[in-house]
Amino acid sequence: MSTIRTQRPHHRVWPKRLPLALTVPATSLWFNLEVAAQRYPDKVAYRFFGRELSFSMLRAQALALAGWLQSVGVESGDRVALYLQNCPQFIVAYYAILRANAVVVPVNPMNKVEELSYQLDDAQARVLICAADLTPIAQAANATLAPEQQLRELLVTRYSDAMPAPADLHPAEAPSPEIDAWLRSAPPLATGYRRWLEVLDLALSPGPHDAQADDLVMLQYTSGTTGHPKGCMHTHRSLMSNAVSGSWTQSTVESVGLGVVPFFHITGLVCFVLRAVFDATSTVIMPRWDRELAGRLISRHRVTHWTCIPTMIIDLFASPNYQGFELSSLVHINGGGAAMPEAVAQRLREEFGLTFLEGYGLTETAAASHGNPPERAKLQCLGMPFFGVDSRVVDPQTLKELEPGQVGEIITFGPMLFKGYWRNPEATAAAFVEFEGKRFLRTGDLGHMDEEGYFFLTDRLKRMINSSGFKVWPAEVEALLFKHPAVHEACVIAARDAYRGETVKALVVLRSEAVGRTRPQQIIDWAREHMAAYKVPRLLEFVDSLPKSGSGKVMWRVLQEREASPP
Repeated sequence: MSTIRTQRPHHRVWPKRLPLALTVPATSLWFNLEVAAQRYPDKVAYRFFGRELSFSMLRAQALALAGWLQSVGVESGDRVALYLQNCPQFIVAYYAILRANAVVVPVNPMNKVEELSYQLDDAQARVLICAADLTPIAQAANATLAPEQQLRELLVTRYSDAMPAPADLHPAEAPSPEIDAWLRSAPPLATGYRRWLEVLDLALSPGPHDAQADDLVMLQYTSGTTGHPKGCMHTHRSLMSNAVSGSWTQSTVESVGLGVVPFFHITGLVCFVLRAVFDATSTVIMPRWDRELAGRLISRHRVTHWTCIPTMIIDLFASPNYQGFELSSLVHINGGGAAMPEAVAQRLREEFGLTFLEGYGLTETAAASHGNPPERAKLQCLGMPFFGVDSRVVDPQTLKELEPGQVGEIITFGPMLFKGYWRNPEATAAAFVEFEGKRFLRTGDLGHMDEEGYFFLTDRLKRMINSSGFKVWPAEVEALLFKHPAVHEACVIAARDAYRGETVKALVVLRSEAVGRTRPQQIIDWAREHMAAYKVPRLLEFVDSLPKSGSGKVMWRVLQEREASPP
């Protein structure tokens, strides 16, 4: 249990039903599945377009896959990458990697060749488990690696491996024809690739499970100001601290969640891969957002808990069919990543009696470090520090703690903190600061705290764009744009967007030979082929030059302030 100061302001309004901190189990995350499968063997753990996966079936498949991983040479501490959209195979693979005493490396399935290649190389992954439609990208990325760094094995699954046959789909569960075609796609595979169902059919048994609570269990990559993604090192214990926090959301073993936020992202992973198993709740999986399908699934399966981003609720309200959806089962809606517009929050309260519970967290904090308690939520607010968490607002230069209402950098300490950045001691050292004898994380976010200990986000110290909850780091996009043969210089900034909150805008100086011969749309189209979709500039403007400081650095703040100024 974390040692926390009992006189922090939020403790005066802390929910009486909850302890200030939780005692975190000193076991591996795999043990949570063992317990759930023993207690509730026949209970539905996950539903995917109507096909059910029980806890006992989840355990059996994970054991078989763990046995195969060990049979191909995966040893304790080895990194195994997952390159999948939301699907049951993601959960099976995640727990199989845990059972094999190995380390999970979730990869954004929107990543293109350059992005995947970097992550596989940096993590030194030797096995990749991916979706069939992503195998061309995986193959191309692997080919860019040095021979000694290339993958030993590539295991491929079709999403339809976990789906019912088309004739068995209930109309309420049916995806759109376009999504159904994507889910059932089966591109030809190169010789030597392993197929998911064939591996499970081998039913190999793994050796002993001996991972300990403080062993490395996951490298979750987050980008940064340098343009190079960094692997956040999490242990079983740091992830467990938020996996056991279901009491905050008032969930019970009978709760049903809608698993639509990405599992590769820390929020979806903690909520629907880890916490759902610890609490033995049921999850309805959606591989991609589709407002009509979401409305039907909530209605059909009586979903009680929905973790989402505000744009999903805005989109659902925009459906011409939303009045016909049966949403009365919902008792808890929460999320983060982007502020909920006040008008939408008010509509949610008036029509459904629900308060959108905003929270705050980072990859480095295993998702939530702050949250709004259901019984005392504040709108457009990060909430109060979570179980066992101590957060402060300090002057970014002097690190002196500031009074309520004063804006400074948010720093945080708690049991959920990562151990550092993989193979990057310099970045690790810069991320932490000693404060009152404890190792606090510098979040890089500017905010303030009110008299009751609730935190509010004001601005960012770090250069980052928040588009519908996806974090886009301009330096990473710039580094990729520089690879375009027509680009001489580029500066990426945030532009206002009524739907996404912010969107990506690129200001580009063309090479002399490309002037008059290159159109903005050509570079945007090229970007779609070379970077994840959410990073692609939606706006691109050619400029003659970029403002620079005396040292030659691009003055991006000048451009950002100019963009933010009223027209």
